[in-house]
Amino acid sequence: MRRPKKYESGEATQYISRRAALRKLQLSLNDFRRLCILKGVYPREPKHRRRAQKGSSEIKVLYHSKDIRFLLHEPIVWTLRDYKIFAKKTGRDRAIKDFRNLKRRLALFPEIKLDHIVKERYPTFIDALKDLDDCLTLMFLFSTFPSLHLIPREQSNLCRRLTIEFLHYIIASKSLRKVFISIKGYYFQAEIKGQKVNWIVPHYYPFKPQSRQEVDFKVMSIFVEFFTIMLGFTNFRLFHGLNMAYPPQFPSNMLQDSEDTFKDESSFVSDRIAALNFELLRTDKVQEDEEDIDIDIDMDLLEQDGDSKRIIKMKQEAQETARLRTLFKGLKFYINREVPREPLVIIIRSFGGKVSWDSSVFAGATFDENDETITHQIVDRPSVSTQYISRDYIQPQWLFDCVNQRQLLPTNKYFMGESLPPHLSPFVDAKRDTYIPPEEKALHDPSLIETHAQSDDESEDEAAAEEDDVDQEALDAQLQLAYQQETAEYKKYGDADGVNEDEEDTDEYLEEEQSEEGSEEEEEEEEVDEKTKRLQAEKEKMSVQSGKVHKVNKRQLHKAEVDEHRLQARMVKPRHRDLFRKLIREKQSKEKEQWLLKKKRRNIEADAKEAKKQAKRDARKAAAAAAQAAAQLTK
Repeated sequence: MRRPKKYESGEATQYISRRAALRKLQLSLNDFRRLCILKGVYPREPKHRRRAQKGSSEIKVLYHSKDIRFLLHEPIVWTLRDYKIFAKKTGRDRAIKDFRNLKRRLALFPEIKLDHIVKERYPTFIDALKDLDDCLTLMFLFSTFPSLHLIPREQSNLCRRLTIEFLHYIIASKSLRKVFISIKGYYFQAEIKGQKVNWIVPHYYPFKPQSRQEVDFKVMSIFVEFFTIMLGFTNFRLFHGLNMAYPPQFPSNMLQDSEDTFKDESSFVSDRIAALNFELLRTDKVQEDEEDIDIDIDMDLLEQDGDSKRIIKMKQEAQETARLRTLFKGLKFYINREVPREPLVIIIRSFGGKVSWDSSVFAGATFDENDETITHQIVDRPSVSTQYISRDYIQPQWLFDCVNQRQLLPTNKYFMGESLPPHLSPFVDAKRDTYIPPEEKALHDPSLIETHAQSDDESEDEAAAEEDDVDQEALDAQLQLAYQQETAEYKKYGDADGVNEDEEDTDEYLEEEQSEEGSEEEEEEEEVDEKTKRLQAEKEKMSVQSGKVHKVNKRQLHKAEVDEHRLQARMVKPRHRDLFRKLIREKQSKEKEQWLLKKKRRNIEADAKEAKKQAKRDARKAAAAAAQAAAQLTK
């Protein structure tokens, strides 16, 4: 048997470099990159790079040999080769100015069909839902883009239509569960077929074109090319699951792209939001009550099953979800023009509410501002000229906090001009090791709300005590002056009446009586001492003594921790030392981050307390100045 030579087996044959893959597929670098994105083939990192590269020490981009052999049988490769032939022939026709033949060739432009790739990469519908996060985030991003050199308007228009269809499914199925406002955008989480899907809707700002050095729009556009086909398949399946016609039919004045809408970005966005406020028709009317998703569990099964707590927990979660689906049912919201409408429309309609806005500014309004049935008006400014008594004027954060806490919160903390409570993220783990703000702790443990409120009350009591101290000092000064005047008058008239002589006599008499009583008591105490000593000794054994405060020496504790850490480091084997040091560094970085967040919180609370005290002092000074001015006017 022939002995294999070096690098003819093992890891050296499992990997192939990118240059060798290009030679094998006979494609250009751009076509190879496009093919890998569409097929889901990515570079791999070998365990031993030197062996995989056949002794070479330079850094190369490596792929699995199986993946490259898999690409050899892909029909898209032939379409990419047809592109080269098409480019050569059209270039020749342009050169010789054969426009008749050029027009014929342009009509036969080779198109890539990606349907078979979607079915290949996602054999089941659940697999597609699991991979929907990146798809939705990128599609929502491209739906906000205007036409660029590498991103045509047709592609962003297609992204807009597909994302609106997906949002209509979310609204119709009431599958939204969590929302959050971030610097990046609005985070949403929906539960579809038991799978949690997260995506980000970016903030709408006037678009600023990016330079090609910062972002490679060509590569992103290739991803979008695949995701549009994938999301189209997904929307088709989701709509038919709800007995809704696909594609959905919108009114003739919505989503009609023309040269005017392509030029005007505000109208392009306005049409998208107006389409979200439109009720889609169903092929079969289905009642959407919370009773449909209620889970009936037999009590006999709960008694027999040993893991009945888990079933009870599942039932409670199902009941909470049923209440959440109709959280805003019966409520009507009116959005002011300064408030971003798209995320609010998604939230309100997903939980059964009705929403509208100013019809003179934006299209798609369903009722006017003077409607008396409006229950809440969402405002993001300190004051409004005209107000109605029948509705609450709240800030947009109220909607997000109500959804995350799964109940309608009191609106008094969210009124116009009020400083809002902290906006907590529902996507973090409640039992994490890092810093947890006190508001989040109180949210998960209601018993901590009282302690948090007590700390606020104590700060208010301290401020009130400072005010009382100031008032008490003035009162003491007045009382001292009055007392000095009374004592002066008392001395003046008391000596004349002979009162002081009588007082001296009574003092001498009292001193004599006290000395006699003291001598009698000493004699009685000497007789009783012997008996009481025994009783006191017995009582001291039986009595409960107060504990003494043990002062902790922080320096000794720190020294003990350092010694323990050194002992642990000595016990670690040499081959595991790097891993041990890495774990220690991660622990120290977490502790430092937690300490910095606590310090930041203390500084913020101290500044807020100082500002509150300063405001009260300024108010007292202003009130005192007003009172002084009023007193001068009365004089």
